[in-house]
Amino acid sequence: MTKRRKTRKVRIGNVEIGGNAPISIQSMTKTDTKDIAATLREIAELKKAGCEIARIAVKDRDSINPLKKIIEKARMPIEADIHFIPQLALDAIDAGAAAIRLNPGNIKRQEDIKAIVKSAKAAKIPMRIGVNSGSLDVKAKSMSDKMVKSALNYAKILEKAGFHDIMISLKSSDVLETIEAYRKMSRLCDYPFHLGITAAGPFVNATVKSSIGVGTLLQEGIGDTIRISLTDNSVKEVEVAKYILSSLKLRRFGPEIISCPTCGRCQVDLLGIVKNLQSRLSTMDRGPWTRRPLTVAVMGCEVNGPGEASCADIGIAAGKGSGVLFRKGKIVRRLKESEFISALIKEIKACYEYTKSVCNGPRDYRRR
Repeated sequence: MTKRRKTRKVRIGNVEIGGNAPISIQSMTKTDTKDIAATLREIAELKKAGCEIARIAVKDRDSINPLKKIIEKARMPIEADIHFIPQLALDAIDAGAAAIRLNPGNIKRQEDIKAIVKSAKAAKIPMRIGVNSGSLDVKAKSMSDKMVKSALNYAKILEKAGFHDIMISLKSSDVLETIEAYRKMSRLCDYPFHLGITAAGPFVNATVKSSIGVGTLLQEGIGDTIRISLTDNSVKEVEVAKYILSSLKLRRFGPEIISCPTCGRCQVDLLGIVKNLQSRLSTMDRGPWTRRPLTVAVMGCEVNGPGEASCADIGIAAGKGSGVLFRKGKIVRRLKESEFISALIKEIKACYEYTKSVCNGPRDYRRR
């Protein structure tokens, strides 16, 4: 079990960040904030996917009234993302933002920062010091040192004003720079960290970079909330974040599907079967019992399937037009290919219903 870094705890709306709170998932809306309906639709989609905090760009005064209406109707805490114009932070706080993100690279004057701190203290909301490698004006030997120095200097200004509800992010598009910056910062303060790799690129590139960067830090116990930056749909950001957290066994989001990459022995459309199963599971009723460990295997070979996936709670191994259902590597019965999905869904539901009723966890359901 990973031992997490001890941090202060802050709260963004009803979501706790740091301390012993679960690592939360964030995303940022990609719609124009002025388009209230589109932004609310995106927030609703993010919430359905499992997002817990939505960040919204506030780029000018014309964004404030839409922001206020979005906050009033969104069923999720909203963090306002502020750059260049300090007054926008004050306006966003007045509009009801649950948190403010400031960039030390473009909101610099101490008078402006102190005014924002005063307003944030009155509203009892936290602030994120969001350092970005692309907008630094401090001198140091390395990029990681520059990011750390920038965040520390900014934190000192907030602290002198009596403000400690602080989160910190240190983002670069370079994975190694980002990891090094967070490692250094973790030894210098106890504020909770927002993790991410900025400008990581399109889906595959960004998923790999984020999995390595964010995953490495989480495995070391560093990180309290994460945002996976993709040049893609924001819902995919949430999906990747969930996979990273569940892969490290830091959180559970329902059944984990494991499936083989297929080879010349496979005689079914395994990719289609896996996608169909994923789609069915995404609409399944989710209660707290579905957060318990449950591994579902979809294997393309009847010979090796149950053996290779003996760790799975339940699974199928395909042959030609048919296959076998197994539990913990033991074959239960034969199935037609057309029965694969329905049989797995039935087993999953039975497992969770048993868990729900006796609270022993799905790994015990086979003893019923």
